[in-house]
Amino acid sequence: MTRANVPPAKETARAGHPADPDDVAGPTRPGRFSVSRLPRHNLGLVGVLAALGVIGVLTAPTFLSAGNLLTILTSASIIGVLTVGATFVIIGGGIDLSVGKVMALASVWATTVATQSYGPVVMVFCALVVGVGAGLVNGLLISYGRIVPFIVTLAMLISAQGLAERISGKRSQIVTDPVIAGIASTRLLGIPLLVYIFAVVVALGWVLLNRTTFGRRTFAIGGNPEAARLAGIDVRRHTAALYAVSGLCCGIAAIMIASLTTTGSSTHGTLYELDAIAAVIIGGTLLSGGRGTLIGSILGVLVFTTITNLFVLNNLETEVQNIAKGAIIVAAVLVQRRTRAT
Repeated sequence: MTRANVPPAKETARAGHPADPDDVAGPTRPGRFSVSRLPRHNLGLVGVLAALGVIGVLTAPTFLSAGNLLTILTSASIIGVLTVGATFVIIGGGIDLSVGKVMALASVWATTVATQSYGPVVMVFCALVVGVGAGLVNGLLISYGRIVPFIVTLAMLISAQGLAERISGKRSQIVTDPVIAGIASTRLLGIPLLVYIFAVVVALGWVLLNRTTFGRRTFAIGGNPEAARLAGIDVRRHTAALYAVSGLCCGIAAIMIASLTTTGSSTHGTLYELDAIAAVIIGGTLLSGGRGTLIGSILGVLVFTTITNLFVLNNLETEVQNIAKGAIIVAAVLVQRRTRAT
């Protein structure tokens, strides 16, 4: 084999970086991993949901009622949309701590008196532009400014919080537009419209991640950025695009939470970033990047939402919920380490 035909991973090894069989250089590795390991992990999460269902039936008679199940799905919808964006970023080797407050900022901007005076289309447009804009700022500073993602997104979290408070005067802004306000109360075939929006975002995200070049490049960059660069991928531009995707999800979630609460507020999204990241980890995505599935992340959202619902039905304190969530996150990371070592 001539030097020109050496695969990127092997070329990296010749340059002084040992080739790792787990390194991702294109679509081959993600496909192998998703077929051999991730479905088993997803099946395990389904088993956890089934176990939670049994616990729910035994401890709360109303757990399996149609109303309660729809409550779980509705609660999972907003966090779930944020989790879709977080999954792309983490698979690509990054992290985004700002999603909760970017969502809050987008909800505030979309519900000012000036914005609402132009109608629902402008409100949606403003929310999406604010989300994508904040995501692009994150992505450009990380990829071209070469600043650590943790620092950039933490700074964005603080800045978005401050800007949202400045715009709203630390007051909740009431949604007066009937179209936006009616999104959360509208039902199709008995299912809230918010759940359909969530399902559409998940479906589009799955196609983008698993059936397009964009998705394959995301896995490649998360698995081995240097190998991806040698393979001809513009790592910096793609990284910026990943954070823009996360910002877009924040904009969508902003409209959803504004409709659900009928307000735009700087208090929206508090700790949502931790819930989204935790769901991604529970879903089997490696924090180091390169491996993961969107379906696993959504199952992680459902696990957390179901646990919260069980705690509420059984009148358990919020503190106990947080302790349980923390223990689940630690257990998931330990399982990841053992799985990767085998």
